[in-house]
Amino acid sequence: MPEHAGIRIQRAGPADAARLLPLCMAHAQYERYALCFDAQWSARTAEALRSGRLRAWLLLAGEAALGYASATLDHATLNAAPFLHMDCLYLQESARGQGHGARLLQAVCAEALACGCTQLQWQTPAWNESAQRFYRREGALMQLKQRFALALV
Repeated sequence: MPEHAGIRIQRAGPADAARLLPLCMAHAQYERYALCFDAQWSARTAEALRSGRLRAWLLLAGEAALGYASATLDHATLNAAPFLHMDCLYLQESARGQGHGARLLQAVCAEALACGCTQLQWQTPAWNESAQRFYRREGALMQLKQRFALALV
C-alpha cells in the first residue's frame, strides 16, 4: 500500500495482536459494546490471525496504530458464493475525515477480490450516522436487518 502523508496500511500478523487490543477496546467503547477483554484476548486474536480465520489491517503512523479493519471469509447460502465479512473498521478520532477509512476499506475490498468474493458485507450501529454517510459515499447499499447474538457459554 502506498504511504499517505507518512501514514501507511499494513496487514496485521499474529505479533500485532497487542497493537490491536487498545484499538479494539476503544472501538468497543465507541460503539457502546459491553464486552470484557480478558487476559486471553491477545492470544486468541494472535491465533485467529495465524490460522487465517481473521484478517486484519492496521493504519500506522510510524509505529503508532491509528486504526484498523478486520474481516473473516464466509459463504452466502442464498448467493451460493463466498463473501468477506468486515467485522470492524475503526479510526481514532484524530485520524477521521482524512481519507484513511476509505483506504482501509479499499484494503479489505482488495482482499475480498483476491479471495474470489463477489461481495463485502458488514454492519454498523443504527445510531452511527457518520459511518452510514461514509459507507454510502463509498458506494455501499444499506440493507435493513436486525443483528442478534445468542450467548452459548
